[in-house]
Amino acid sequence: MSDQCPTPFYITTAISYPNGRPHIGHAYEAIAADVIARFQRARGREVRFQTGTDEHGLKMLRKAEEQGRSARDLADEMSGYFRSMCDSLNVSYDRFIRTVDDDHHGASQALWQAMEANGDLYLDRYEGWYSVRDEAFYDESELVTGEGAERLSPQGTPVEWTVEESWFFRLSNYQAKLLDLFEKDPDFLKPDSRRNEMIAFVSAGLRDLSVSRTSFDWGVKVPGSDGHVMYVWVDALTNYLTGLGYPDETELMAKFWPADIHLIGKDIVRFHAVYWPAFLMSAGLALPRQVFGHGFLLNRGEKESKSLGNVTDPIELAEQFGVDTLRYFLMREVAFGQDGSYSPEAIVTRANAELANSFGNLAQRTLSMIFKNMDGVPSAQYEADNADEALETLVNNACLTVLPDEFEALNFSEGLAEWMRAVFACNQYVDEQAPWALRKEDPIRMVAVLMTLFRQVRTLAVAIRCVVPDSADRLLDQLGIAPDQRDFAALENTHWLEELTASGFTLTKPEGVFPRIELPNGEPA
Repeated sequence: MSDQCPTPFYITTAISYPNGRPHIGHAYEAIAADVIARFQRARGREVRFQTGTDEHGLKMLRKAEEQGRSARDLADEMSGYFRSMCDSLNVSYDRFIRTVDDDHHGASQALWQAMEANGDLYLDRYEGWYSVRDEAFYDESELVTGEGAERLSPQGTPVEWTVEESWFFRLSNYQAKLLDLFEKDPDFLKPDSRRNEMIAFVSAGLRDLSVSRTSFDWGVKVPGSDGHVMYVWVDALTNYLTGLGYPDETELMAKFWPADIHLIGKDIVRFHAVYWPAFLMSAGLALPRQVFGHGFLLNRGEKESKSLGNVTDPIELAEQFGVDTLRYFLMREVAFGQDGSYSPEAIVTRANAELANSFGNLAQRTLSMIFKNMDGVPSAQYEADNADEALETLVNNACLTVLPDEFEALNFSEGLAEWMRAVFACNQYVDEQAPWALRKEDPIRMVAVLMTLFRQVRTLAVAIRCVVPDSADRLLDQLGIAPDQRDFAALENTHWLEELTASGFTLTKPEGVFPRIELPNGEPA
């Protein structure tokens, strides 16, 4: 196993813009971040995990006006849906931040003043294209032509010509520094395809960035400049500092900054890999160690949209198939960093084949045979043969070396594929050893086989716990594994079975934790 990592670990998601209810893409990012956070905790690291909502800006204000309500009232309602989504999906965040929070306004103003003190802010007049939907400014050269010859952003969203007094950030001063960052620290921005895109974008030349608005007032007030509110991305990005108590020299800042990873969607890489490091450089703050831009999750290969009528409520999906089933599917199915596709049929097929028929069946058969043939009393007094030792070596390699290494590299699907190979090996071992036949033929050998399986089920459950936490814990409860013995360090304790049997533990009648699932209409996938 690779070395334990005791250093603190700070992970953030992008904060979601709550002008609509959560969709499957929001759930995908939250689940992936939660898997990373739980995995790092299982490796012995003290983890800080932050998510939340980005509630300012013109888009929110206009949405509220359409509904005849205040922007704050809309923000309060919509932010609640995102928090509920995280809670429903078992996302173990330490703080759910809202940009309307008082401490966030203070942190944003402190960052602004730090950039101003560095001479990087100046007052001028902005004339240019702005996409309300993207909350982004675009150069003329970036626009595309729509079907009706209208001008659109590179994302295909409407743009409007904006003219107003604005504060500007001297982004052009940071072109060389950003290119130097991308060259000297290739791990700063991942995957490599995102890094190559940003190198091309920055190399084409950076214009100074408009960072305040006067045409509306729903945002963080610019300190010392009446009538100006901060551009929503200055405000939004600062959230990563707010949650640690910036600008005060707090214990959280000292322990967790710089962030280990900002996990974001590929559509907002520019803001996190160009604007954000430039702001931090200007303010004299350390840069995050990594920005990772994951791909999109497609519905049967198509991007979800209201016009196509294929927008999926992630809570409904979790209620249909189970939270852990959804979590497992998303981490197993999609090569992280690339676009991926999902469908109810794909969820059912993979969950039944791997969780129910393979791992669930392995655990249920093992525990049932111990309950029935050993009166539910595990034994540490058995002699392992070559087949037993070979299986344990294979499972340990998969769960203590390969899976952790792949998860460290955010290669979740590869790590889980190796975990499944270990599950398959255990099932093959059951078929070859036939413990049901050994009960009469060689009961001593039967004990060795069942205890070998008991050990492997425990290892497999601990290894997968960050992905399917509730199901793994229910299985580990049945195995008698204490809550504080469910991490990777515990897996290196070679005397755990002796300790368990010495405690007098006895299995109760086992219950399956990975039932087979069906499509909503009751048909098989």
